[in-house]
Amino acid sequence: MQYRRFNDIYAVRVDLGEEILTSLRKLCEAEHIALAQVQAIGASCHAEIGVYDLETREYRREELDSFMEILSLSGNITAMDGKPYIHLHATLADQNHVLHGGHVLSIRVGATCEMFVRVLDATVGRERNDELGINLWDF
Repeated sequence: MQYRRFNDIYAVRVDLGEEILTSLRKLCEAEHIALAQVQAIGASCHAEIGVYDLETREYRREELDSFMEILSLSGNITAMDGKPYIHLHATLADQNHVLHGGHVLSIRVGATCEMFVRVLDATVGRERNDELGINLWDF
């Protein structure tokens, strides 16, 4: 991963073979990012995405082990228990132009990923909501 800051935006390049959530976590820790918006495009060689099931309180997972275009990767960075909490969703296109989308559980870069991380000068935490079984923004 390489990055450069321009005012309140980091331009980030995540390289071949790197895992995007891991790279973002490293950026947040190195630059002390507590609240940010994430937007990216690129390609993946392996992805695990999911759709949350409120009844089972688990993600219905889909594992994608082929080269795919990352058409859109967006989300946010907040904090939970003093650590970066990264919440991303992705839309991916396979070689047959079939779309796959959902909550990002893992994405490994297949060529490159070009990302903008827009930092906000504030902090928003996360708190566990037992009724829903997920971590919600805590103001």
